[in-house]
Amino acid sequence: MYWVYLLEDQNDKSWYIGYTSDLKKRLAEHINKQGGKTTSKKDALKLIYYEGYLNQTDAKGGERFLKSGAGRKYVKKQLANYLET
Repeated sequence: MYWVYLLEDQNDKSWYIGYTSDLKKRLAEHINKQGGKTTSKKDALKLIYYEGYLNQTDAKGGERFLKSGAGRKYVKKQLANYLET
């Protein structure tokens, strides 16, 4: 399985979108500041959305979509109740 995921910084509400084949390991890397330039500077990351794919190419496409304007609009619609709080 491959996972496309969305992390939210609980301080500034910014989003990070990525994909991985091992979601638990990747989240631990982000939390332990081993995630890369963008997330290593963040202190309060929270997983707020993820979706699973059987194929890596499909997961890459899903990540690309969520990073687009239409994809962000889709996520905002899917998480409308969460984002209201």
